[in-house]
Amino acid sequence: MLLERFDPFLAEFDRLTNRAFGADGGALPMDVVRRGEELVVRVDLPGVAADNIGLTVENQTLTIAVERHTTYGDGEQVLLQERFDGSMTRRLRIPDWVDIDNVAADYTDGVLTLTLKVAEKARARRIEVRTASGPAQIEN
Repeated sequence: MLLERFDPFLAEFDRLTNRAFGADGGALPMDVVRRGEELVVRVDLPGVAADNIGLTVENQTLTIAVERHTTYGDGEQVLLQERFDGSMTRRLRIPDWVDIDNVAADYTDGVLTLTLKVAEKARARRIEVRTASGPAQIEN
C-alpha cells in the first residue's frame, strides 16, 4: 500500500468522501502494484476528459483531482443518478523511497495510469566485502 504512515485526517477525509458518494471501493477506485523498480497506480475515471484531471505532489502527498459534469437534455427527468457529478479528490501519501520528481501519467480508455520510480537511494545494490585475500562480493 502506498500509505507510509497513518494519517488520521486523510483517512477520515477519505472515509467521509466514500460515505458521501456511496462508494464502497473508494470515491476514485484504484489499484497500486509494484512492478520491478516502479510503482504503478491505476485509477478508474470513466467519462472524465483528460484536461479535467489535475495531478499535484506536495510534501510527499500525491493529489488527484477530477471534475465531471453530466448534462441532461430538455425534457429529461433524472430518476436515478449513481455516477459521480462534480469534483472529486483523492490523496495518497507517497513513501520516502519513491522518486516523486519523476512521475509519468498516461490516460487511456478512462483509466489514469501513474508510474512512480523507486528512488535510486532505495534500490538494491551490491556491497563489496573486503577480506585479507582481496575483495569478495555478496549478492542479495
